[in-house]
Amino acid sequence: MSAVSSQQAALFLADHRALDFLNTVAQVDGLPSDVWQSDEDVSAWLAEAGFPVGKDTTEPLPGELLKEARVLREIIRTLVAQKKTGERVDPQPLNDYLAALCSIKKLVADKNGELQVETCFIGQTAARILGPVAELAAGLIARTPFELVRQCEHPECTLWFYDRTKSHRRRWCSMALCGNRAKVARFRQQQK
Repeated sequence: MSAVSSQQAALFLADHRALDFLNTVAQVDGLPSDVWQSDEDVSAWLAEAGFPVGKDTTEPLPGELLKEARVLREIIRTLVAQKKTGERVDPQPLNDYLAALCSIKKLVADKNGELQVETCFIGQTAARILGPVAELAAGLIARTPFELVRQCEHPECTLWFYDRTKSHRRRWCSMALCGNRAKVARFRQQQK
């Protein structure tokens, strides 16, 4: 798998963060390309995606976050593919990540003195850091109308998306990427 810069390749076009998590591996020039090459890449992606990545007194061992993120990504990819094809889904691998998601509620005051309840996560293991992604993926698998979870129709694309369009006829991961490539290919074919 080739490496790419996370600044260039992080794609948030799936309309569901669990599917965006899967889309951190994409086809580039016919080869799978992984956005994540280090713990820092995973942390940056999580922060950009809006997942809590606070620092605690204990941090995962170097390389552990990258390793666990890649494992979780493949677990979610397997579950999505199984659910999409109507196969029986084994939730246990995802449940292992959910079990690591220990949290407490705290009453906190913001900078204006307004009180609000915040969820605070306990521990800083790689599995705990990825727990919110696992929780979102569990919701995707259990509660989302799966006929709206689709893979891009472009033959060279492996990206997934959740079709939130009004007509539910979305076909491409992005019109700017695959949709445009398909239109250009169709136009060239008509010109021959």
